[in-house]
Amino acid sequence: MPASTESYDIVVVGGGTGGCFAAATAARGGLDVALLERKDEDEAGKIACGDGIKGKSSFPDVVDRERLKSESFTNREISRGIFENPRTGESIEIPFGQTGAVVDRWRYGQVLLDETDRAGVDIHYDTVVNDVVQQNGAVTGVTAVREGDPLEYEADVVVDGAGALSVLQDKADFASSSFDTNVNYSQFCSAYREVLEIPEPVEWDDALVFKPTAELGYLWYFPRSSTEINAGLGFQMCQEPMELVDVLKDDIANRAEFSGATVKNKLGAALPTRRPYDSAVHSGYVAVGDAAGHVNPCTGGGIPGAAKAGHWAAQVAIDAIADGDTSEAALWEYNERVQTDFGKRFAAMDLYNIFGTAHELDELVSIVTAVPGQQLVDAIGKKGTADMSLGLKLKTLVKTVGHWDVLYELYKVQKAATSLKDVYDSYPAAPDHFDAWQSERDAVLEQVYEITGAEPKY
Repeated sequence: MPASTESYDIVVVGGGTGGCFAAATAARGGLDVALLERKDEDEAGKIACGDGIKGKSSFPDVVDRERLKSESFTNREISRGIFENPRTGESIEIPFGQTGAVVDRWRYGQVLLDETDRAGVDIHYDTVVNDVVQQNGAVTGVTAVREGDPLEYEADVVVDGAGALSVLQDKADFASSSFDTNVNYSQFCSAYREVLEIPEPVEWDDALVFKPTAELGYLWYFPRSSTEINAGLGFQMCQEPMELVDVLKDDIANRAEFSGATVKNKLGAALPTRRPYDSAVHSGYVAVGDAAGHVNPCTGGGIPGAAKAGHWAAQVAIDAIADGDTSEAALWEYNERVQTDFGKRFAAMDLYNIFGTAHELDELVSIVTAVPGQQLVDAIGKKGTADMSLGLKLKTLVKTVGHWDVLYELYKVQKAATSLKDVYDSYPAAPDHFDAWQSERDAVLEQVYEITGAEPKY
């Protein structure tokens, strides 16, 4: 049994992007907040990440955003993507239309935690959460071991920012709510990355480089600077296992620009490659960031979405606590905010992920290299849909001889993505109509499974 109990208005589990923005928002809103981070103060913020932020991202105004950018955004000149064809060695350039960035993720995490502390949050490092506390179904706190000592944290609301496959969700009983439990390992990606220091500057320090691999994965090379590169890869767990380290090392060894490279650090992780949770709230409990599937299922990008989600979760929790009602219904507005914002785009992009599982790598590469760059951006990184003029359609048809059936299939998936976004725009404002909404959404998914022949993902 825990030797002692500490009480807060909100307890946030996990010091990542979602957790920090939730904690800082709640503290600046006048609440007593504790953030529980399993790592020690020196290691906190060190997370396996691609480090890329594609396009302009506006972070919630509860931390010093200029400090965050100036101290951790090491390359703010990202303006294009480079897609490499693994079969031919050729590449195509994809203009982003707006400038993105690459960050030093460890420094980013350290600054964000420091800003969270400055907001008035009690940050407890070396604190491993091992269970949730529930009364009459509602979550009322967590149990943990802090610096070797067991204790219990009481809270009106627990914010789960504990990352992919959160242990809190294994422990909690969600039977009395609509919290999404339709989650399994096959909806996640196993990823590994190294940070390389190279002797000579690369010519593509304004670009994010992608190269598809087997098992529905891709290699990436993201320049933190012209001589410091985040190099990594991942594969989806619904596919055959991949020797991540060996595949990455082989590719690096075959690239002249990495001759003489030294490895500064290395790290692996799991991340969601699925749609956002249908509902990420339960009485007294809200999940944010990776713990709620708030990651682009095609590119793995999750920093901006996690920041928004954490901010919104805290705003809704502040109001719920003030009203003395932290039930599922009182916290439901958070779901609506997520799903009608980036949630609908990520859900639409998930359809392309499903499409990919039904095809071989050669087919996918042939299609991707034939589709004009802006349409690719729209399809997998920006809007979740794609459109092109008649002239571009004709050119694409010429370049995809032998794969016209797959191209037509992709066209139908794009149409389904548009329909799906409309469904997400009508996400219910309360739990009462949730089942009807799910049925409408699932009808679109059934169309996609029929179009693609893919195995059901959910």
